[in-house]
Amino acid sequence: MSDPERIVFVVDDDPLVRDSVADLLNSAGFAVQTFGSAAEFVQCRRPDVPACLILDVELPGLSGLDLQAELAKSGIEMPIVFLTGHGDIPMSVRAMKAGAVEFLTKPFGKQELLDAVKEALLRDGEVRKQRSESFELQQRLGTLTPRERQVLALVVTGRLNKQIAGELGTTDLTIKVHRGRVMRKMRADSLADLVRMAEKLKISA
Repeated sequence: MSDPERIVFVVDDDPLVRDSVADLLNSAGFAVQTFGSAAEFVQCRRPDVPACLILDVELPGLSGLDLQAELAKSGIEMPIVFLTGHGDIPMSVRAMKAGAVEFLTKPFGKQELLDAVKEALLRDGEVRKQRSESFELQQRLGTLTPRERQVLALVVTGRLNKQIAGELGTTDLTIKVHRGRVMRKMRADSLADLVRMAEKLKISA
């Protein structure tokens, strides 16, 4: 049974390769969508779930490497596993430098392809998780007042309430109140937790 929460896109102009790859992936439990050209893939509506792209290098019209460049230019981060009938070293180096997960030469081993797909989906899942966490932190940061943001930036440097109060021209008690609100709004359980959040948000004093 295929997993609708993850999907593998296959773009290859050879219907025999396309179908055999799709059959292999389906039998391993992956949901699959196939396309005969880069243009078909670009025009399709893709669900917002962890995904990867199995991409033939030699395609009619837009080549596999060109599609990789187009996706990157559009800000679409999708892990790619390249397939080629006659790949050369410079071509594979170019693909890998641009972020490809794997570059497989036809005929490739079934397990080789399945391992590459698993690695690609894992990578996409991690990227999505980080993006989601970053968005969530930005949302929390947006609930802070300008003064609370100032206090946050100083707290994570390790300064004491008294020192922060001196820098901001206020009292220890006021800073203590602000600090408590920052911890609550950011949902931080400890100072170390808050420091990690600040690092992810690239906050500096």
